[in-house]
Amino acid sequence: MTSTSSIGVMLPRDLPAHQVLDYARAAERIGFDELWVVEDLGFRGGFTQAAAVLAATERIDVGIGILPAASRNIAFAAMEIATLAQLFPGRAVVGIGHGMPGWMRQAGCWPERPLTFLSEYTEGLRALLGGDTLDGTVAGSRVEGVRLEQSSLPETVPPLLLGVRGPRSLAASGQVADGTVLAEPVTPEYAVAAREQIAAQGAHRVVAYNLAAVDQDPDVAIATARPGLEWIGEPDWAPHLAPLPFAAEFAALRADCATRHEFVERLPAPWVQQLALAGTPDQVRARIDGLAAAGVTSNVFIPAGPDPLAALEQLAAVL
Repeated sequence: MTSTSSIGVMLPRDLPAHQVLDYARAAERIGFDELWVVEDLGFRGGFTQAAAVLAATERIDVGIGILPAASRNIAFAAMEIATLAQLFPGRAVVGIGHGMPGWMRQAGCWPERPLTFLSEYTEGLRALLGGDTLDGTVAGSRVEGVRLEQSSLPETVPPLLLGVRGPRSLAASGQVADGTVLAEPVTPEYAVAAREQIAAQGAHRVVAYNLAAVDQDPDVAIATARPGLEWIGEPDWAPHLAPLPFAAEFAALRADCATRHEFVERLPAPWVQQLALAGTPDQVRARIDGLAAAGVTSNVFIPAGPDPLAALEQLAAVL
């Protein structure tokens, strides 16, 4: 490959439990650089998944993307992160975000000032992981002399990334985080627009999630990826689509379709290849190179198709 970006893969949130560790070991054996776990409401916990797959592997970096900040007290979140960093030094990456507003309201933990909350929470976590003591009001909670014991501090604070979208949240990521996790779909156009809004002054990682399908027959890859795009076009994903040259045509197609199934069936194949990493190994490598040129430092494949374990082997053709 000609790009310098890392290549990772996502652990599907609904993968049967008995396949989780096999999937992690396979991702490492095949040669992926990173494995990312997700914490979606009603599925599996991020810290528990991360600890399990870190223990089951030896080399691969493990990212959590993302932990909804308001769902955990800052002191206890810092303890969890410090534990992972101590037990598996240099391998854990922690993504933090607002969480999906609907889910957070369901769980009763959507903060009154989400952006202020997230910024203060991230800065407070970094302080605790670095050995500082927190006193006063931090991210909406009153804390008194909270610190981690010296024996629990990691030698190196793991990277703290924000998984966010929207200009104000992206700008906050540039100010308080080591990097940003961009949810799918991430095109080069969206990556450039997001980096402009992040406006980080120093080194800043950009992790891009994308639905992925690889096959020697590009039509097969496109057909495999197509069903996974049925939700694209809903309001939350507007920032991802706005920079695209076909954004207006896309919106018109979405409005003209009565169902999600009709929408994905009518998506032109070139659009599918823009909104997913779908095609032959060479085509997908070219897309990854384009994302790297746009500032993406880690490309994370979301395996498309009915068999995620089999998809790992197919995706490995781009490595």
